[in-house]
Amino acid sequence: MTIKTILGNSDFAEFLRGKKATFFLSLSNTDTAKIEGITQAGIPGMIHLTPTLDAEFLCTGEVRSLKNIATTPKGVPTPGLITRAAHMLHPFSALALLDLGLEIKPKIDYFPLYGFGLDPSGSIDTGANIDAVELFEKGVEFAEEYICRSDYIILGESVPSGTTTALATALALGYSARDKFSSSFKNAPSSMKESVVDTALSCCGEGDDLFEKLSRVSDNMLIFNAGFVLGLLKRKITTVLAGGTQMAALLLVINSILKHTNQTINSHNLALCTTKWVYEDPNSDIKGLLEMVDFPINAYYADFDFSLSSHPALKLYDEGEAKEGVGAGAALMYACLNGITKEQITRKVESFLG
Repeated sequence: MTIKTILGNSDFAEFLRGKKATFFLSLSNTDTAKIEGITQAGIPGMIHLTPTLDAEFLCTGEVRSLKNIATTPKGVPTPGLITRAAHMLHPFSALALLDLGLEIKPKIDYFPLYGFGLDPSGSIDTGANIDAVELFEKGVEFAEEYICRSDYIILGESVPSGTTTALATALALGYSARDKFSSSFKNAPSSMKESVVDTALSCCGEGDDLFEKLSRVSDNMLIFNAGFVLGLLKRKITTVLAGGTQMAALLLVINSILKHTNQTINSHNLALCTTKWVYEDPNSDIKGLLEMVDFPINAYYADFDFSLSSHPALKLYDEGEAKEGVGAGAALMYACLNGITKEQITRKVESFLG
């Protein structure tokens, strides 16, 4: 297993070799996920439980709000298994959870679950109904108050239908991103997604400013973490965005906020890492999204697949049925930079499935 460069150079990743990270998992629900057939990131009828279950399994190795590990209708298990495997083989210095609007809180003790009094955001086709300015400021304030005791932070997410809200967000902010976002599906329901996104965009008025657009068509994870990341950068805390096109959209939100407020940042301490499945996805273009950002960014993917496994559920990853989530790409990078092999990750993930 190696780390491949998408943009920038290898120096940032090499700088992290042997260092310890705090892993933050952002958890949020958006009513967009309730649109039938728009996502397969979980169990039909119980998609809202996906971030809750991901948090439980990542922290404890158990799912407590459901009997079994959540899988898609085609039987693909959560990429949270990969992140948990990395943590088991070379533990993060800490695990922490951000409740950015959950319907059901995870059943865990001891692990910090930071709450901000947020409700799930509305469906973007009828208006997300987010106070984007207040939410952004909450993210900045949390970054200012947070005491980081690790060498760096890894920031992941679990937001069902988040690629749909991310696409709507990027388009609303004026980026030419129509065909660049990935999906939990191998063959994404593009006509449905496009219809929902176009309806969402029609809710934006010509005179809407940046934050008004975000309030209508975005999701809590993107807006809060835009503030959180900018706050961390101001404090020069090294941060790795753990995810694919959703985290690329987060960078686009940050980029737009900087332009909107006539600010610049030093992005020297910021990077993104995703999976091979996202990078090689023929139906999306993460590199193209990252190239729309005006500040320099180092971006990587972990060259990992399940070619060493014969487990049918895991082989579906290599067939394109799931690509990223729960910070899997950056967790793989963390494992690799700390001496963990592809075979070790594979066997540990298989052990979770029995």
